[in-house]
Amino acid sequence: MTTIKSKATEVVGKAKKLFGKQVDAVVRQEEKVKELISNTFQKIANFGEDPRIKKLVAPIGVFIRMIKAHFNGAHKLTGSTLWLLVLGLVYFISPFDIVPDFLGFLGFADDLSVVLAIYAKVKDEVEEFLDWERTQE
Repeated sequence: MTTIKSKATEVVGKAKKLFGKQVDAVVRQEEKVKELISNTFQKIANFGEDPRIKKLVAPIGVFIRMIKAHFNGAHKLTGSTLWLLVLGLVYFISPFDIVPDFLGFLGFADDLSVVLAIYAKVKDEVEEFLDWERTQE
């Protein structure tokens, strides 16, 4: 029987094979990270105001806030977590991945499966960030 954690590792591994070099290049350049975040917001905006979609993409919003906090120095992330979060965004915005986005919902579901797998892998750091974030309000 496959566990959720091993399935997440498998999904993330496939995403790393496709986009690892691209993520390596992006994560070292704050300007590229800002561009990635902008492109992610643009893709999310294309889905409209459907509350079901907004709920599905909520982890992406957390990833973006974590990345921004890291780069502005407010909440530092480990290098591996930053890399995985950037991988999640790169995979999400790429139209050509394991299941291409032109296949409609299947392509969207594929993107979300990678984002959720990354979320599962960095869950402890996400929860730590969300706790930290609540103290900042």
